[in-house]
Amino acid sequence: MKRELELNPNKVVAYLGKPAREFTKADIVRYISENGIRMVNFMYPAGDGRLKTLNFVINNAAYLDAILTCGERVDGSSLFPFIEAGSSDLYVVPRFRTAFLDPFAEIPTLTMLCSFFNKDGEPLASAPRYTLLKACAAFEQTTGMQFEAMGELEYYVIAEDEGLFPATDQKGYHESSPYAKFNEFRAECMAYIAQAGGQIKYGHSEVGNFTIDDLIYEQNEIEFLPTAAAEAADQLVVAKWIIRNLAYRYGFDVTFAPKITAGKAGSGLHIHMRITKDGKNMMLEDGKLSAIARRAIAGMMELAPSITAFGNTNPTSYFRLVPHQEAPTNVCWGDRNRSVLVRVPLGWAAKSDMCRIANPLEGESDYDTTQKQTVEMRSPDGSADVYELIAGLAVACRYGFEMENALELAERTYVNVNIHLKENEHKLQGLAQLPDSCAASADCLEKQRAIFESRGVFSPAMIDGVINMLRSYDDRTLRADIGNDQEKMLELVHKYFHCG
Repeated sequence: MKRELELNPNKVVAYLGKPAREFTKADIVRYISENGIRMVNFMYPAGDGRLKTLNFVINNAAYLDAILTCGERVDGSSLFPFIEAGSSDLYVVPRFRTAFLDPFAEIPTLTMLCSFFNKDGEPLASAPRYTLLKACAAFEQTTGMQFEAMGELEYYVIAEDEGLFPATDQKGYHESSPYAKFNEFRAECMAYIAQAGGQIKYGHSEVGNFTIDDLIYEQNEIEFLPTAAAEAADQLVVAKWIIRNLAYRYGFDVTFAPKITAGKAGSGLHIHMRITKDGKNMMLEDGKLSAIARRAIAGMMELAPSITAFGNTNPTSYFRLVPHQEAPTNVCWGDRNRSVLVRVPLGWAAKSDMCRIANPLEGESDYDTTQKQTVEMRSPDGSADVYELIAGLAVACRYGFEMENALELAERTYVNVNIHLKENEHKLQGLAQLPDSCAASADCLEKQRAIFESRGVFSPAMIDGVINMLRSYDDRTLRADIGNDQEKMLELVHKYFHCG
């Protein structure tokens, strides 16, 4: 534990000498008083997926105690479309375990994420994060196991093209500088995200790399480590906030939009999941994907069309979900296969000691690699409300344990070839397709809403709100209408450039 704290980049953790999950109000007061903190920020995600901020000047000790204990009132109707102005007051109360030193504030500021409560002091039933907590609780009650997740956050950085060391078009994957121009920017983002409590796996440049009108567009990715699902969502929304703020400082533009222009790689928000019990990963059995994992995959196969309602939430989302762009179009899964909807990535299940082979001076390794196995949902993108999305995935994985034919469905939807190649066209027969518009996605959610509402996970008001939002785009034929018209495509991209 001591070594873990010594290596922890969160300054509050390092100073207090205890894990963030153990923070108390007294710890927060102590850190503030002993480190010259002059302001406190409450942050909370709204219906548009962005973090909102409430600033407090620390007037005195009594006032600090009041805001930490009681939280504050906010106008819920300005935050969520499903809350009416006539009864819109909500409480926001800070979660002490989320505290971090704001890296952008000139005045020393401590920031915490908040939970929403209604007029009766109960968690807001339709709040996205509380929905996720309910989804995880229902999963555990049904299976006796825990649902964990992590995200791959893809985004484009846009800046003036200086014409030096031009990158190869659509060949930016893991590129090094000077051909990749924003590696240092990404590294700085990662350092700030880690200081805010984010558990990062790694970062790298991604495939997308092109120039339009003397502007360079470079795609990057920051991937996280698996953790409790609600914490995984927290880390993603904080990471977006940090990346945008740092970009603004440097004069760059950043977008998490699913599509930038025709023929270029779009940005996804792939979500990895694993199921654990008493800290042990249950995704493998005798070195192979377990029946537990295959049941969860079957649930995702069954609910995949409606999951797009949470993970692909504006019209440009469906310009990414087209063949030959490493984005899924059909409901299927497979091993190490980037043309499928759910991918089973390499899980270090081989028996060889690769570390010892690469480093002959090393002794035999006893590292438990089974913890690393996950499954990856590849349809979502940066327009998603990450809390609703991961909640939807938790519901789907739980549903796989409630289906009598789960293992048969998993076997039937397994594909081990690139389904977009002409010689494999026959494999597409019998596979369902993902929706091709927000309107179609809303239809799918309408048909399957009872599953998401069961166990009281998604409230009917939330489902109604999602369906109404998706249908408001009136995009049922938009993909066919625009076709390859580059000008109309760019107009659409510009409209939804700063989604999520």
